[in-house]
Amino acid sequence: MRLIDLGWNSHFEEYFLLEQQEGCIPGRISEENRGIFRVLTEREEYLSEVTGRIRYLAGSRRDLPAVGDWVVVFPRGDQRATIVSILPRQTALSRKVAGRSFEEQILAANLKTVLIVTSLNQDFNLRRIERYLATVWESGAKPVVLLNKADLVSDTARYCSSVESVAPSVPVHTVSAISGAGLESIGHYLQHGSTAAFIGSSGVGKSTLINSIAGTEILKVQTIRTGDDRGRHTTTSRQMILLPIGGIVIDTPGIREIQLWDSEQGLARAFYDLESFASGCKFRDCRHQGEPDCAVTLAVEAGELSAGRLNSFHKLLAELDYQESKTNHHARESRKRQAKQGCKNLRIKIRNKR
Repeated sequence: MRLIDLGWNSHFEEYFLLEQQEGCIPGRISEENRGIFRVLTEREEYLSEVTGRIRYLAGSRRDLPAVGDWVVVFPRGDQRATIVSILPRQTALSRKVAGRSFEEQILAANLKTVLIVTSLNQDFNLRRIERYLATVWESGAKPVVLLNKADLVSDTARYCSSVESVAPSVPVHTVSAISGAGLESIGHYLQHGSTAAFIGSSGVGKSTLINSIAGTEILKVQTIRTGDDRGRHTTTSRQMILLPIGGIVIDTPGIREIQLWDSEQGLARAFYDLESFASGCKFRDCRHQGEPDCAVTLAVEAGELSAGRLNSFHKLLAELDYQESKTNHHARESRKRQAKQGCKNLRIKIRNKR
């Protein structure tokens, strides 16, 4: 297998030459399971662990390897290797971890395209699509929306139109993994050496779409529950797959909760139609919540912008503001703990010298 088949390019070549160590080779992480990373190289596939130095210096999860990362590994024999460094990422798709913890979770790295998959059943939700779009734009990759299970509805054009209203300039395709309709439109994003990730809720058909594109059952799939039309978890870990057509895809587990992480730029990009109205507001710091001469409010009243879209923007912005306040608080508390520990260590050293 050639590195170029795995997505290698001049960006990674440059950084690898800077960090090159004797006996080390470049590889790409295809799967992670409880701290063990499957790394693909030109030679063979290795099960790898990171060095203690990487773990010690990691200030957050972002500093640890993720699926899609290019890494420098030292082969130890018996298909085992040690990850000695992570090459700088070109893009990183991340979200806030689920639950109350305020940490970043990288879903996949070094993507060119992210295919946002939703199905034309009870899963269809414009507000959720807006969240995905903000997340993808922030990553640096390009979003594409796939409306799967088009065989379930007769008026696909209506669904496309509603998505296009909240996803200006973003390609929207209707597809059916069952009938094969529209699958040819996905091939454009899966050219040789190009990496795309499929993200969406459980049961929207991500794995089925990948199997249909590959022409074989690479991934296990399950049917949705008939009682409530909800999906079942099939993919349990993020994994990178090399397709026969030459493209690379990363399949992700169904996302129950997509919370933004440090996505101010992504939010502005996802709502740039709203931002275009905002340029006409009287106040530069207008938050479009009752201020006088607010051009955005006037656009809603004139029917040029939907009230639901403005409400969604406010909700996501409030979420980011709350997240920022919490992360800043945790950072301050962490610095306090470090300072206290430093003082304690100093007192111990002074006592020992006496």
